[in-house]
Formats: sequence, C-alpha cells, structure tokens
Amino acid sequence: MVAADDAWDTDLTLRCLGAANTVTGSKHLLESGDRRILVDCGLFQGVKVWRELNWSRPPVGPESIDAVVLTHAHLDHTGYLPRLVRDGFRGPIVCTRATAAVADIILRDSAMLQERDAAFLNKHHATKHHPALPLYDTRDAERALDLFTTRPFGRVVDVPGFDSSEGGPTVLFRRAGHILGAATVELVWQGRRIVFSGDLGRYDDPLMLDPEPVPAADYLVIESTYGDRLHERVDPADALAEAVNATVERGGTVVIPAFAVGRTQTLLYHLWRLREAGRLADVPIYLDSPMAINASDLLRTHQSDHRLAPQVYEGMRAMATYAREVEESMEISASRDPKVVISASGMASGGRVLHHLRAFGPDPRNTIMVTGYQVPGTRGRSIAEGERFLKIFGEWIPINAQVVNLRMLSAHADADELMRWASGFTSAPRRTFVVHGEPQAADTLRRRIDREFGWPATVPRMNQLFTL
Repeated sequence: MVAADDAWDTDLTLRCLGAANTVTGSKHLLESGDRRILVDCGLFQGVKVWRELNWSRPPVGPESIDAVVLTHAHLDHTGYLPRLVRDGFRGPIVCTRATAAVADIILRDSAMLQERDAAFLNKHHATKHHPALPLYDTRDAERALDLFTTRPFGRVVDVPGFDSSEGGPTVLFRRAGHILGAATVELVWQGRRIVFSGDLGRYDDPLMLDPEPVPAADYLVIESTYGDRLHERVDPADALAEAVNATVERGGTVVIPAFAVGRTQTLLYHLWRLREAGRLADVPIYLDSPMAINASDLLRTHQSDHRLAPQVYEGMRAMATYAREVEESMEISASRDPKVVISASGMASGGRVLHHLRAFGPDPRNTIMVTGYQVPGTRGRSIAEGERFLKIFGEWIPINAQVVNLRMLSAHADADELMRWASGFTSAPRRTFVVHGEPQAADTLRRRIDREFGWPATVPRMNQLFTL
C-alpha cells in the first residue's frame, strides 16, 4: 500500500526495513529522489527467522545510502552498522556524543562475539557452512566507528553531506531517557517534519532524565515495545531485596543476566541504596562483564546525561567487585558461596552469563533474576516463561533455580508513558507509524492512539512503502 499526500511537490518516502511487526532490527529508510537517509541500523535478534535476515542484503544497496542517523546505541538499533560498512556504506553516522561512546563499546563487543561464535562452530564442526563466517569482524566495527560524527542535544543542524539551504535535511536531537545518549530524532526534509521516538525511557527514573516532549510533527514513528502493558508501580528495590535476601538464606547465588548499558547501572544503583539502608544481605556483589564495566565508567565522563551525583556513582563502584579477567569469572562460577552476580548479556544470548547459568541454573537454592524485556526466541525469554531446560554450549541444562522477573526495571516506557509522551504534541501528526513492537503490542498502541487522540495510525509491514 502507498499512502499518498499531495501537499508537497517533492516526493519523500518512508520504508521500515526492520522493527516492523517485530521488536528488533530497527531500520527506517527515508528517500527523496536519489538521496537516502537511514534512521537506526539495528541487528535482528531472537528467533531464527529474524536472525537470518541479518544475512540478507538490504532492499537498497548500502553504498546508495547517504547518511545514517542514530537514536541510541543499543544493538537492535546500531548492531548492523559494521555489516552495512562491509557491504559498501561510506557516509556519515550522526548521533549524540554519549551514543557514540556507548556504540564504541557495543560494536566492538558485538564484532568480537561474531568472531568467537564463528570460531566455536568451526572448531566443533557444528555448521552447515564451511567455514562458518562472522557476520562482521572487528575491522568492520572499527571502520564503522570511524564514520561517527556527533551533534549536541537541542540544536538544529544540517545532516552532513547535505545542504539545508538547498532543501537538504536537518536533524534535531532531544533527550529520550532510556540509556546514555538516547535521543528522539526530529528530521526535517523536503518541508516535512518526521519525528522518530527511538526507544523512550521511563519518567522519574532514578538514573536517566525524563523523555523531552516534542511539540509538532507531520509524521511520527513511535516505538511500541510495551504498547499493550503497564509496568508494576512498585519500588524495584523492595522486590530486589526480597529476592536476594531469600536466596542468601537458602545458601544460594543470585544470577542476573543484565544489559551492559542501562540495566546494569540501574541494578547497581538499587543494590547500593539497599546496602546503604542496611536492607541487603552482606554478600559479595560481582559485576562480571568487561563491557558493562566500561559502560558504567561512562557515567563519570557523561555526567550531564544522567541524574546520579558523583558520590553516588563512586559508592556504587566501591560496593561491587568488578571482574574483567576470564580467570576471575571462572572463580565466580566455581564458588558455591552465596553472592550476587550481574553479567551480560541481558537476554542470555551470549557472553559470560551463560557460564553462570550453566553453573547455577540446576540448583534450586539459587535464583535467576530477569530484568526487563526479553525478545522472543532468546534464552532470557525462555527463562521468563518458565522453561525448565536451556541449551547452553550444545548441552541441555536443567533450570531448577528460582526465577524472579523484575519487569518494573525495564528501561522502556510502558503504554501509559508512551501515551504521556505523545500527548506533548500540540498538533496532531498527519500520520503515525507504530513500530518496534510485537504484533499485539503494536496494534494495541495503534488502536489506543486512534481512540484517545484521533490520530490516523498504521502498523507498517516490513519494507512497506509510504509516500509522505
């Protein structure tokens, strides 16, 4: 379907190359004539049918894309960039300063995991392809990072490679909360104002600043991760204290698969609060993830991007033992003393947390704590849904540990918060596109936008073309 509008003479089109009826792989392509801008460039994660799309060449040649604009650095919004560069993209990648810093950590780690996974498959002859190849490697990630150029929040700037005086696009970043550097994107091109929510954060979050309101848009592209759900209105510190203390009383270990950027720092903050108040069992707390350690250090260098006072950050840092070396991680897995282990990845799709799940998952004295949204097809989703076996390193591991799901720790706005942010528009968008959500969540939010605001709203299909 093509939605036509004859209010402007120059064509401008929108296509969702990802995050359409799924919560992963965000890629939104704007085209005018032979010029193209991609907003976000995410990796598909989760079920195999989505992951396989990472290996398919995009509908447009990467070399034909003039620029990429990023909302934030999470892998499902940036993780395809090294592959885009490998396949020919050479334009600028525009984002905020903190997003560039976080992306430097995330893309290097992603490339390393791609290389490691390919090496594992080749070593164990566990692949149909000989040899197994990484989707991209460290050199591809470095080449992508070389293309990053940063712009400040709150200032209208030209998109590099275009001239706004000749009708070229401008971009404006506003704070979105969610994680360090996260922004909503207001892109004005050919007279149209298109706003991309990216991933919106929570209001009154203890770490991140509130999402800033946006007054106007001709077209709105809004996420819907929690478009059909509300977060529990309870203090996560209370639930965290209850789970940790009960586990320690059983003589067990708490394993927390946590996103290295955002969720880890929130967990450390709440654990620090509890420790300061004398409400937390006196057991070691380990942060076992070099990526999460590096991301936590960014709190010090990007002070204006979050709420934490320096003394609070330093208190969090002193409370936990940071494990960078593999040998330290192995010692943590081998110990049966009670403790709290925070380790990446957040959806248990890879990384050191898999060793901890294999070590502690079978024992009912232990607890696995899920913290936030889990994409379908990931081990994290399986844990959250109560599956009793996980396949880890080719073995089926029984999960007898207690499972606690702290949904309220999500860094994503829930349905009410999405509507609260959207209510900040002083005039109705001509059309709203609901993306980055599972089908039910996206359609529920679409209907709610129609019912409460009266805005025309659509859930795009993958690669569906809209004329703006």
